[in-house]
Amino acid sequence: MQSSNLERAHVRVSGQVQGVFFRDSARQKAEELGLAGWVKNMPDGQVEALFEGPSERVREMVRWCEEGPQHASVENVDTDFERSSGDLEGFEVR
Repeated sequence: MQSSNLERAHVRVSGQVQGVFFRDSARQKAEELGLAGWVKNMPDGQVEALFEGPSERVREMVRWCEEGPQHASVENVDTDFERSSGDLEGFEVR
């Protein structure tokens, strides 16, 4: 992948987002979109994630986070877009 059209999004999702398969659903969606990165539960009840890949796909993933999986109740998505280093490989649930 060329780094010119790559983007990275660091996302923190709050609401009822733990115990609702948010992480596994996010992994499935990220893999479907061909994105690299990770997703994990935070001690404060939020879900944190990092998505890296083609800009339009990263932004589609961020939009997905605003809804989440079926049983999630997303209240807020805080997103920081960054330059991609292109060094991430694969997608993991942490």
